[in-house]
Amino acid sequence: MPKLKTSKSISKRFYVTSSGRLIRYCASRSHLLQKKTSKRKQKLRKKLCVNSNDLSNFMHKLPYLY
Repeated sequence: MPKLKTSKSISKRFYVTSSGRLIRYCASRSHLLQKKTSKRKQKLRKKLCVNSNDLSNFMHKLPYLY
């Protein structure tokens, strides 16, 4: 059976915690920051867990992560 390919763009943006959850950063933090309030930008700094409904898509793209 051939090796499975890892999606390199996804592997750079997501990582796994010790408990097995996927962590991601919030979007909309790279540009157009002048019109966003400071409170909104503070919330965008935090990391979030990937929703359990989306995990099957990530398992397919990151076969050797788990």
